[in-house]
Amino acid sequence: MFLALRELRHAKLRYMLIGFIMVLIAWLVLFVTGLAQGLSSDNASSIQNMKADYLVLQEESDHRINRSILTEELWTEVRSHPGGNKATPLGVHMNTLTKEGSTTKFDAAFFAIDVESMLAPKVVEGTMINNTDSDHVLADRSLKDDGYQLGDRIVDQATGATYTIAAFTEGQSFSHAPVIHMNFEGWKALQPRSAKQEPIYSAIALNGSPEQKETLARDISGIEIITKSEALQGIPGFKEEQGSLIMMIVFLFVIAAFVLAVFFYVITIQKMNQFGVLKAIGAGTSYLVRNLIFQVLTLTIVSLAISIGLTYGVSLLLSGIVPFSLPPSVVLLCSLLFLAVSLMGSLLSLYRVIKIDAIEAIGRAA
Repeated sequence: MFLALRELRHAKLRYMLIGFIMVLIAWLVLFVTGLAQGLSSDNASSIQNMKADYLVLQEESDHRINRSILTEELWTEVRSHPGGNKATPLGVHMNTLTKEGSTTKFDAAFFAIDVESMLAPKVVEGTMINNTDSDHVLADRSLKDDGYQLGDRIVDQATGATYTIAAFTEGQSFSHAPVIHMNFEGWKALQPRSAKQEPIYSAIALNGSPEQKETLARDISGIEIITKSEALQGIPGFKEEQGSLIMMIVFLFVIAAFVLAVFFYVITIQKMNQFGVLKAIGAGTSYLVRNLIFQVLTLTIVSLAISIGLTYGVSLLLSGIVPFSLPPSVVLLCSLLFLAVSLMGSLLSLYRVIKIDAIEAIGRAA
C-alpha cells in the first residue's frame, strides 16, 4: 500500500480529477435512486405499509384496485370460507375535495376500512376514529403540510358529503394523492344510490398461507387473489414510472464502469515502464495488483462518502418539493454495487499489469 499512497500524493491533480468524475457519477446514481424510492412511496405507500399478505379483487380487474367491484354477498362468502378467517374489506375511491368555506380543490383517495382491523393506520396526531361516527376521518400528514388542521371539515365535490379531520396518519398515499381513511358508515355516503343499502367494496385484504390463498381462489368464483407487489404494479403509472427510473440507474452503473475502465487503463498505460522496472528489481505481480486495487478502492470509498453527503444535503434543500427517500439499506446496496462496478472497471488495467514484461519495459525505458 506504500507505493499506492505515494503515487496518490505525487499525482494529486490526476487522481483528484478522477475522483471528481466518480463523485458526480455516484451522486447522480444515489440521487436518482432516492427519487425512485420517493416516487414509489408517494405513489403507493398506503399499499406498501398495509398489514396484509394478499388482496382479493374482482376477476379480470387487471390487478387494479380501482377497477374492482366486490359485493356484500361476495364479502360474506369470503369471510365464511376457512381461508378467509383473517380477511377484512377495503373500499377505494379517488375524489376531489375542498376545505369547507374554501374553493381550493385537491385530490385524495378515500380508503374505507374497519378501524379495528389490520388495515387501520397508525395515528401520529389526533384521536383514532370509531366504526360508528360517519363524519370523522383520518387524513395523511401531507395535508397538514398544506395547511389543514385537526377539526377542519372537508367536502366531497361529487356527493356533497362533509367530513371532519379527527387525526393525521403518516406514509399513506395512493396514486400520488393523500389517503383519507374512513369507516364504512362514512363510505355509504360515497356509494351510488342503488348501492347505499348494500356497500360495494374494492378489495378484501387477506392474511394467510399460499395454500389458503389457492384454496380460496379455487372455491370462490369471480375473484382473483394477488400479492401486494402485484397490486403495486396495478396502480396507474407505477410500473412505467419505476421502470424508467430503474433503467436510468442501470445505465448510470454501466456508464460508470466504462468511464472508470478508460481512466484507469490510460493511467496504467502511462506507467507501464515504471511497472516493468519494479518487476525487474523484484516487485511481484501480486504486489502491483494489490496496489492498483487499493488505489481503486480508496478513490471509490472517498468519492462515495462525499456523494452520500451531497445527496442527503440536497435532499434536505428539496424537502417538501420533490418526493425523495433514501434509507440506509438502499445507500449500502448502491455503495456495494458502485464498489463492484469500480473493481470491474479496473479489470482491464489489472490484466495489463499482470502481462507486463520486465525486459521489454526496461528496453522502452532506456
